[in-house]
Amino acid sequence: MNTEQVTIVCLIKAKQATKNQVKKELINLTKMTRLETGNMNHDLHISVADDSLFIIYENWRNQAALDNHMSQPYFKDFIAKEGELLERPVDGKICRIMK
Repeated sequence: MNTEQVTIVCLIKAKQATKNQVKKELINLTKMTRLETGNMNHDLHISVADDSLFIIYENWRNQAALDNHMSQPYFKDFIAKEGELLERPVDGKICRIMK
């Protein structure tokens, strides 16, 4: 089992018409994620240049913790609404700290 810390950076581009709903959904997702075992941080940002572009920066203790997060109902519910709420699918990048 991989015990290395995992970092995720996600770009989330809302449709102009749904940006306020996306913001509310992401605030709720952030609150729920921060309660999960294995979550080290989950920080939600909004672009200064584009108020429909959200960025999430999060760290997980290991891949198993991230896998558990991705199986949570509230996470799956948000992803299921991508086509309705977002201009394009969530662009998530999984990263590891360079040593």
